[in-house]
Amino acid sequence: MSESNYAKDVLVSADWVEDHLEEFQSDDPAHRLVEVDVDTELYDESHAPGAIGFNWETDLQDQTQRDILDKEDFEELLGSHGITEDSTVVLYGDNSNWFAAYTYWQFKYYGHDDVKLLDGGREYWEENDYPTTDEVPNFSEVEYNASGPRESIRAYREDVENAIERGLPLVDVRSPEEFSGEVLAPPGLDETAQRGGHIPGAENISWAAVTNDDGTFKDPDELKELYAEYDIDGDETTVAYCRIGERSSVAWFALHELLGYEDTINYDGSWTEWGNLVGAPIEKGE
Repeated sequence: MSESNYAKDVLVSADWVEDHLEEFQSDDPAHRLVEVDVDTELYDESHAPGAIGFNWETDLQDQTQRDILDKEDFEELLGSHGITEDSTVVLYGDNSNWFAAYTYWQFKYYGHDDVKLLDGGREYWEENDYPTTDEVPNFSEVEYNASGPRESIRAYREDVENAIERGLPLVDVRSPEEFSGEVLAPPGLDETAQRGGHIPGAENISWAAVTNDDGTFKDPDELKELYAEYDIDGDETTVAYCRIGERSSVAWFALHELLGYEDTINYDGSWTEWGNLVGAPIEKGE
């Protein structure tokens, strides 16, 4: 099932998913396939047969405070779509798995062990002519019992402050223009911060640096070499962040799951929080 000699068996190929489409379309909760996008327009048009569609913004975010779902809401969401804590869940989505990687991190935060990413995401599936449908599956509701939260993979404001104070690695995966403070958000996306720039001491290592041109992840040696150039080898706590926590989830996935750097944490508050904090230090420029 594993794509290569990664530290953990957390990636599946499009071929593997295609070979298991029958299981993903079954009402048996043993296997579930989930597409996660920033909105569900793409999913509505077409998706892999049997795939459930999650809207990252409305399904996986708390609608009254800027935070991930609380435990009860997470359990309700998954159970209502026929997912149990024992299900093998494969996630994929748009933008080279930005939002799928975030959802993967959220699954791990709530203690779901058997979750994987479809290497290459939605674009790879479509561009290589794997089967699609517009039919929306309807699975029997089940009970989901989360074992988390596992706080060891999540960074909060105090963790960032600690990283600055101790000189620990901070990985800013945004574009160079966002990192320098020239812009506050990627083109076409909402500006979510009052100030531009980056967290003091952060290195600008693009999320895209961990993937190939087709959206699949680079092999372990390439990933290790990429981060070693910035003296990141897993020996220290490493904090990944972006604007809203989705692109940094790709870097967290590469570091924590593919390379096995267990002391890597995702700062999901990211620049939306840090760039708006009164008194929080920032740096501008490259």
